[in-house]
Amino acid sequence: MPEQGLSDERAVTLKRDRIKVAAGSEAEVDVFSEREVSQLLFFAEDRSRCSLRNQLILFLLLYTGVRVSELCCIRLTDVDYLTSSIRVTGKGGKYREIPLRPNVAETIRQYVRSDRQASKHRESEFLLVSQRAKRLHRDAVGTMLEGIGLTLGIKAYPHKFRHTFCTMLLQKGVPLTTVSKLAGHQYVQTTSTYYISTSRQDKMQAVNLL
Repeated sequence: MPEQGLSDERAVTLKRDRIKVAAGSEAEVDVFSEREVSQLLFFAEDRSRCSLRNQLILFLLLYTGVRVSELCCIRLTDVDYLTSSIRVTGKGGKYREIPLRPNVAETIRQYVRSDRQASKHRESEFLLVSQRAKRLHRDAVGTMLEGIGLTLGIKAYPHKFRHTFCTMLLQKGVPLTTVSKLAGHQYVQTTSTYYISTSRQDKMQAVNLL
């Protein structure tokens, strides 16, 4: 018979027993290294290997941090060339505005004027189209990124770009609240929990500074 207030159970249920895991014990965030980002950007500029549409996909994922579902739902009318920004529909139908780097805005212009016009679905309301559908499917994006990853010898999938976007902003000193708004998180705590975590390499470099 255990003493009052003590348990003789071997198993612990976090929610039931109200036990919190120490910060830093969460899973490592999977992000692209600077070298891998350079590889991706170099690949994107090579028109013999990467179409203008796929270059735009890489740019939007890397420089806006949108979810793949959000990416595929961007409409032509969501692009504001005057303010150089896009309107993104996030979870729960909530909207947010994300500024565009000049090269990303220019790539959108080029794609809309050229490659997109070659699609039989060029009259679609959605920005990214394919020869098969009026709206690019998220699975097609995943397959495309997987193929690029195999070509470059790196692991590439949609959410890794989002992790990289948020992590790079935080590493450059952008306030957590600003990153949270750009990522479309309802609560800043969500950003802190999932994106402020550093990679194993970052932690090693930090310790080596001692």
